Formats: sequence, C-alpha cells, structure tokens
Amino acid sequence: MMLIRATIVWLVILVFAVLNGILREAVLFPAVGRVPGFITSGIILGLIIFVVAYLTLPWIDAAGSNQLLLIGFLWLMLTLAFEFSFGLARGVSLDEILSAYSFKEGNIWPLVLLLTLFAPMLAAKVRTRR
Repeated sequence: MMLIRATIVWLVILVFAVLNGILREAVLFPAVGRVPGFITSGIILGLIIFVVAYLTLPWIDAAGSNQLLLIGFLWLMLTLAFEFSFGLARGVSLDEILSAYSFKEGNIWPLVLLLTLFAPMLAAKVRTRR
C-alpha cells in the first residue's frame, strides 16, 4: 500500500512539474532569460517536491529510513522513465534529452533529481524536528 500511495504522490508531483515547465517556458524565459529561468524553475520545482513530500508523508505511511529511501528511489525512477519516454515519444533526440543532465545554460535538473531521491527522508527529518 505504501508504494501505491507513493506513486499517487509522484503523480501529483508530476502535475506540478509540468505546470512548472509551462511557467518556465511561458514566463520565466521571456522575463529573465534562459540561465536565470532554468535556475529559478529548478528551485521552484525542488521546493514543490519537498513540500509535497512533507505534506504527504503521514498519508504514505513509510516506516523508517529504508522505506523513505525506497520512496525517493521510486520517485527518481518514475521521473527518469517519464522524462525519457515522454521526450522520445515527442521526437526529442536522446542527445537533447541527455543535455538536460549537464547543467548547460544553468539547468539544475540533476540537483532536482538528487532532491527527488532524498526528499522523503529530508521531509521526515524536518517533520520529526517540529
């Protein structure tokens, strides 16, 4: 049940990520340029992932750090599977997809992925300090 709930939460994160991408392309890039737009968008998405993890952890009901890491790993794998399959389905070349993982033009996507992996654990740590 925990992994099903974690997958549902990832779908929520996915919706926010798509909206963030729309914001980046439609507002941030025209307003501030590509480099600041990528950085701002990455920070926004990272915060969204953390907040969603923080708010949904009680519902997911993970027991301990191993399960929290498992959830983060699940989210990371689902994200990568989505990114590659959606990109390839849209006709984006593999080279272009992989370029997002190079910090090119300020794209902090690799850091967002790292946060995705550790967000459940970090959110749990913040929750226990309250």
